[in-house]
Parts: sequence; C-alpha cells; structure tokens
Amino acid sequence: MLADQPPWFQNCLVARKKTEINDELRPEHDMKPLLKGGIRGKYTARYRAGTNLMLLEPEVAKAFPNEKDVNEALKLVIKLKQVQENASQNAK
Repeated sequence: MLADQPPWFQNCLVARKKTEINDELRPEHDMKPLLKGGIRGKYTARYRAGTNLMLLEPEVAKAFPNEKDVNEALKLVIKLKQVQENASQNAK
C-alpha cells in the first residue's frame, strides 16, 4: 500500500515514524484540571452580538472593495429609504 503512494508521501510517513514527541510540559503543569468543567460555547452569544460579518456576493465585493465604501453605500440606501417613506406619508 505504501508503494502505491507518491514519494513525498512516503517520506512524510518515514519522517513521522522517526520523530518522537518532545513534550517539555512538567507534571505539575497538568492541563486537564483547566479543561475540566468547561462549558462549550459559553461566550458564543456575546461574540456573535459584537460581530457583524456579512458575506458579500462577488459582484458586490468587486464594486465595493473596502468596508468604508460598503458602509457609505448602505448609509445612502438608508437615507433614500427614509426619504421615500417620508414622501409616501406626505402624499396621504
């Protein structure tokens, strides 16, 4: 099976077998107690609340190459929407 693999892969396996793990962590620095009792996803909601990442479609990203341009365009859209809403309310 190893003979079927490319030479670079064979070399990686041979090198991996020869290499021993050099763990310099002292016994008194056991990490298991630090991980014990941890809560998975404890800060997920807080992280998401402070993060506003949006995935732009390629043509949009091409038109707006940086966050400043994206923000300016979106603020203009907000202003135009407000003007349109005000105009429709005044027409009634």
